[in-house]
Amino acid sequence: MDTDTNDLPRSVVLALWLGCVGAAPGVVARSVSGDDEPHTVAGLPDATSDAASAGIRELAATWGTGPREVVALLPAPGDPAGVPAAVNHDATEAGECLLVTTASGSWAAVPRVTGFGSALEPGHLVSWQVSPVPAWSTQVAGALGALADAERELRTSLITATEALDSLDVARWRDDAADAIERLRSGSTSAWPVPELDGRRARVLQLATRLLGIVDLARVDDGGAVNVWQADQRSTALREVERTARHALAAATYASVPG
Repeated sequence: MDTDTNDLPRSVVLALWLGCVGAAPGVVARSVSGDDEPHTVAGLPDATSDAASAGIRELAATWGTGPREVVALLPAPGDPAGVPAAVNHDATEAGECLLVTTASGSWAAVPRVTGFGSALEPGHLVSWQVSPVPAWSTQVAGALGALADAERELRTSLITATEALDSLDVARWRDDAADAIERLRSGSTSAWPVPELDGRRARVLQLATRLLGIVDLARVDDGGAVNVWQADQRSTALREVERTARHALAAATYASVPG
């Protein structure tokens, strides 16, 4: 799962667009795919074109109209985060999935990403597998909670994560850390390929991705000035911060569209 403040998991971007009214399928496809090769989609129900050539455009055309509920979930080992059992293994391996409910039923779409190219010119092939799942709304609501609660928990977690980063003094012992920290502080949702967001949703998305970025920085190395106990305590705290951030990021994608 990408955690740079200018990047969002593909499922998050897709859920935010499907939660809009009137989003053009071509815009959705370009926003979700970014620099990837064109995404493929298998198992899409009621696709308007040949299933063998289905992509994000066809997915958006199929699920982007009519009454619907959508959410992106970001599971991790030991934390299914509301993902239906039928797709839990694949979603956890991917670190993300999209859930959709329409008048026709409920589905999960899990992306499989294959990298190619070099570090200087990376590329990605992305294939989505769509599977029918039971109704998921109650399970997801119990796992994620309300968006307002998520925002409050994020602000508490930000203190914990910042203290962990400061105690490591990563800017001193990592040449690239100072730049990375500055990017985290100055990140903005305006750089994301997402539709216009309301204030709270934008705040939660930005703060959650910032927290995930801090956790990534703090986990690179425990530094040379801590003992095993301190390292374990910090690792435990960072795992909880990461869980809070993943759940909040998912909560910010939930939408119920009347049609």
